[in-house]
Amino acid sequence: MHRFLNSTTALTLALAFSVNTASAQLAAIGPGEGQLNIVAWAGYIERGETMKEFDWVTKFEADTSCKVNVKTAATSDEMVALMNEGGFDLVTASGDASLRLIAGKRVQPVNVDLVPSWSTVDDRLKDAPWHTVDGVHYGVPYMWGPNVLMYNTNVIKTPPTSWKVVFEEMTLDDGKSNVGRVQAYDGPIHVADAALYLMTHKPELGIKDPYQLNEDQYKATLDLLRQQRTLVGRYWHDAFIQIDDFKNEGVVASGSWPFQVNLLKSENQPVASVFPDEGVTGWADTTMLHVDAANPNCAYMWFEHQLSSNLQSDLGVWFGANPSVPAACTDGRGMLTAEGCTTNGFDNFEKVHFWTTPTTKCETQGDACVPYYRWVSDYIGVIGGR
Repeated sequence: MHRFLNSTTALTLALAFSVNTASAQLAAIGPGEGQLNIVAWAGYIERGETMKEFDWVTKFEADTSCKVNVKTAATSDEMVALMNEGGFDLVTASGDASLRLIAGKRVQPVNVDLVPSWSTVDDRLKDAPWHTVDGVHYGVPYMWGPNVLMYNTNVIKTPPTSWKVVFEEMTLDDGKSNVGRVQAYDGPIHVADAALYLMTHKPELGIKDPYQLNEDQYKATLDLLRQQRTLVGRYWHDAFIQIDDFKNEGVVASGSWPFQVNLLKSENQPVASVFPDEGVTGWADTTMLHVDAANPNCAYMWFEHQLSSNLQSDLGVWFGANPSVPAACTDGRGMLTAEGCTTNGFDNFEKVHFWTTPTTKCETQGDACVPYYRWVSDYIGVIGGR
């Protein structure tokens, strides 16, 4: 849990966004510095070591002489903590981290004029509020996707239509209870998944946005999470540990990423995934440049590489995610196809409640919402049985 606490210091800035946009932007790209240090989600920076056909690093290194070093982070809070510590050039930040990094002045504005393929970015992402403040871009969109409900098809034979299987005790198709056989995400942003469930099942609470909760709505959400605590066998944050838990530890249902679903299916494991009727939360990730990046030229070369190479297409297949460049669905630069983008939910952008950082200022509840630092401390309490 220490990674949650490490990130709360940045939250004391309270996301007021008195952001100094005068930070120096790179005016021109010079020779590469020889290396590039990236904080990334598992599976995001592949060089063919996991599966040889998935490689979008080797050619970049050959073309630029920038050796890519990757530090995998398991949660957004860990990403914020690592960027606060420094020593990294780039981070693939989700919306619940990106605004904190901007407010904490840990990342610098990006000169999109130095990214030739910027014009190819999905118009739905170019000015997204999780990386754009006062018209200033603080990153380049990377990938986006949903948090799906993954389940064991031998145990749950009828595809579930609700998140109920991970929030309420029930008897599964094998005649056994779900107690101890489900998982939940080990990150405070999971509070939003519980709030999303309540939007459908307790409409009288008046929740309009799962990231904008007043005190009463927040209390009800914590109560649901405490109920979930009695069901959860393990809180997951490591994708590969979750994969092992589904294979070997009897876990049968959990919120997950398409990445885990795809890897398990590739091993012929009995899993499938669904978008439950309540909807899903999701992530739209942005590559952001550290304010004190030691290798900015290599970083800008990577910005262009991530938009113009096979990365968008092949990562979409590998992770079950959607490219930030729509053309990657159809232009044959990699393995992705139009059908693949449809399967990954490319046309359901408006149905995904993307991770963002909760603040007291909120449209739907009269600017009286519970801020993220309380989500952090209270979720630690929930997991600890309080």
